Amino acid sequence: MWRYGAWLPLADGERPVTLGEGGTPLLSTQRIGARHGFAQLLVKDESTNPTGSFKARGLAAAITRAVRAGATQFVVPTAGNAGIALAAYATRAGVRARVYAPATTPSPILKQIRAFGGDLQLVDGHIGDCGIAARLFSSGTGAVDVSTLREPYRIEGKKTLGLELAEQLGWTLPDVIVYPTGGGTGLIGMWKAFRELQDSGWVRGALPRMYTVQATGCAPVVQAFDSGAERASPWPDPQTVAAGLRVPAPLGDRLMLRALRESHGGAVAVSDEALQTAAAELQTTEGIDASPEGGAALAGVLALKERGLVRGEERVVLFNTGAGWLYKA
Repeated sequence: MWRYGAWLPLADGERPVTLGEGGTPLLSTQRIGARHGFAQLLVKDESTNPTGSFKARGLAAAITRAVRAGATQFVVPTAGNAGIALAAYATRAGVRARVYAPATTPSPILKQIRAFGGDLQLVDGHIGDCGIAARLFSSGTGAVDVSTLREPYRIEGKKTLGLELAEQLGWTLPDVIVYPTGGGTGLIGMWKAFRELQDSGWVRGALPRMYTVQATGCAPVVQAFDSGAERASPWPDPQTVAAGLRVPAPLGDRLMLRALRESHGGAVAVSDEALQTAAAELQTTEGIDASPEGGAALAGVLALKERGLVRGEERVVLFNTGAGWLYKA
């Protein structure tokens, strides 16, 4: 992703903390597209990142900037994939990382956090409870809290999702982007990238309609969008097998909602059954190792098409944000 260094907060001559993140494939899904009536259904497959998810982009940027400023210790609350990424990039930089994760996090994810040297602390509860523990640890030790939107540079790393997509499409943009959303940094970062590309003249015409997908068991952004609210209310008792979507009170709710409305997009919630079925369809029909969140993107676009919000002739990009194998016990 550092090929886009001129768009990123990187000093002249600076070497980023990197494991080769970015450069993920944009895959055509002709069989699934034909089955469901889409002419151009593409999947941006973030599972091929070094730590198995799109979180590698944001944490690479965050660690790069903070280590340059002298940071030696980091902390993050995680639904899973951010913890793996922080552990790996902290080790790459030669600094320490503490990770707070729900005890219900899939065991392969927890094993990966430990394997990369992360100081893993399990919490009975959801990511919001982990966030409280992380902030207490940060205030007591001075560790840099790299929680979603509590530092400015994870968004800059996630911005490369949009830059890379535009380049892969010959400096054009799709009609529709469907993105599974928990904390929302990917969605917010992409929208920032698209606005910057438009302002600089690198792309012309309408920007993509952005659609967020959440699980019916934890859908605060969908609820806020549908009600016309500017902020999301915390979701009581969040429940979903898609660990990355189990974020009951996303800090970036206002920015997500703004991006959805500015892009003339929207929000949709899908059941666990639907997202698991869709993930299996991506795996068995196209060979894409979809996470439950990636399955949610496919289930979401099918629901949007059924409602008439997305048309079959449009060019649609779905995001598989992480590797399915990380969820297999």
